[in-house]
Amino acid sequence: MIRGIHHAALCTDDLDRLLGFYRDVVGFEEVARSEWEATPRIDEIIGVPGSSARQVMLKAGGAYLELFQYRAPEGGRPTGSMRPFDRGYTHICLDVVDIKAEHARLTAAGASFNCVPGDFGAIKAVYGRDPDGNIIEIQETAPDHAFAYEKVNPRA
Repeated sequence: MIRGIHHAALCTDDLDRLLGFYRDVVGFEEVARSEWEATPRIDEIIGVPGSSARQVMLKAGGAYLELFQYRAPEGGRPTGSMRPFDRGYTHICLDVVDIKAEHARLTAAGASFNCVPGDFGAIKAVYGRDPDGNIIEIQETAPDHAFAYEKVNPRA
């Protein structure tokens, strides 16, 4: 039985910078931290021989975000920037209470957005990028909307 999505993960070349953004600016809580060097079982599980990495797990509401920085093998940036319509994982969406205030706060902290938030009635949203260039969305939902934070996270 699948219960739902546990976490999304981002790989970065600067764990401290991305951790600072998601923990200190966005407000995720750090719940776990680990690292490994030349661990055959981990290499087998992830399918990467000779891996070495640092990892931090963050939590906000009922969602987790895992950040990785691999020391080995050396990674690289994709040849182009991921676009919202490309195949694969395209973005994470952050639920916010005051989208105008969060848009301003995150912009001041280094995020970049495509425009000011759009108002679609029960949902207000805008896409942008974190300091690593990963696509993020910030979204504010009306309390009675089916996607409202309180409905998706009833214990919150």
